Amino acid sequence: MKSLGRWPMRRLRVRGPSMVPTLRDQDVVVFRTGDLARAGDVVLVRWEQRPQQLSVKRAVRREAGGWHVEGDNGFGSTDSRDLGPAQVLGVVRWRLWPSPGRVR
Repeated sequence: MKSLGRWPMRRLRVRGPSMVPTLRDQDVVVFRTGDLARAGDVVLVRWEQRPQQLSVKRAVRREAGGWHVEGDNGFGSTDSRDLGPAQVLGVVRWRLWPSPGRVR
């Protein structure tokens, strides 16, 4: 697996509508690697079927093989309903832009 780097806090630009209304296309967020995900957290994930793609989704529940995650926008999200369990790489904690604040 390709590493995300050694720094635990990283910045990421959200792409696409899957997390509307929580996050929107082009929002800039901070995620933290090494944090344990809990149900309800917004997380950065990777799927075995799409190893080069990173996605931001909401953790729903732990499953055999990873986490079941879903986008907040059920009409505009490809997620565990289509791809199965995902590997959580980090937990999204803050939005930096355009309206800074905690992500819940």
